[in-house]
Formats: sequence, structure tokens, C-alpha cells
Amino acid sequence: MTAPDPMKGFRGVMSAMLILEAIVVMLALLIIAKMDGGLATWQGWLVGSLGLALILACGVVGKPWGTWVAVGLQGVMILCFFALPALGAIGVIFGLAWAWMLWLRQDVEKRMAEGRLTSQQE
Repeated sequence: MTAPDPMKGFRGVMSAMLILEAIVVMLALLIIAKMDGGLATWQGWLVGSLGLALILACGVVGKPWGTWVAVGLQGVMILCFFALPALGAIGVIFGLAWAWMLWLRQDVEKRMAEGRLTSQQE
């Protein structure tokens, strides 16, 4: 019997975080729709494309470079502070969540290497 892979579950958590972030970002479209020009403005396109990129990133979190795509999107979100301050604030909040999640991942990898995970105990 093979031991369960904790990283498989972690990929699910990363995908869930990206979906939650995409939902929060897409909610900004409700605010932009009420602004002058509506959704056809550059802010609408920025928010829409960023939300779509977050959803599409769920498909690559299983790849070795997928985590870096997600982290890069967090950087883009934080840089959006100069275009839409609320979007940058959301980026900072989710960036902190991603930093915590990556720290947890590193801790699990360290425990795996040491054989201290519960699933590795007999």
C-alpha cells in the first residue's frame, strides 16, 4: 500500500485559493460597471483579464512551474495598486495568504524528508 501524497492535496488548496481570488476580483466588475464608461474601460478589461488569468492558472498548478505562475499573478495584483487601489489591496491580502500557504508547503516537504508525517508513521 502506498502512502498518500500530501502535495496532491496541496494542489487542490492552491486551485481553491485561485478560484476564491478570481471570485473576489470579478466582484470588482460590479463597481466598475457603475463608473463612467462602464465595463468597456481599461479598468474593466484589466479586472476581467486578471480574473480570467486566475481561473486559467488553476489548470497549471500541478506543473512544476505552476506555483510560480500563481505567485506571479499575486505580483501583478499588487502592482495593480497603481491602476486600481482596491485591486492592489486585494492583491496584498491574497499575497499574504499565498506566502503563508507556501510556508506551509515548505514545512510539509521538510517533514516528508524527515519522515515525520502522520501518514509515514507505522
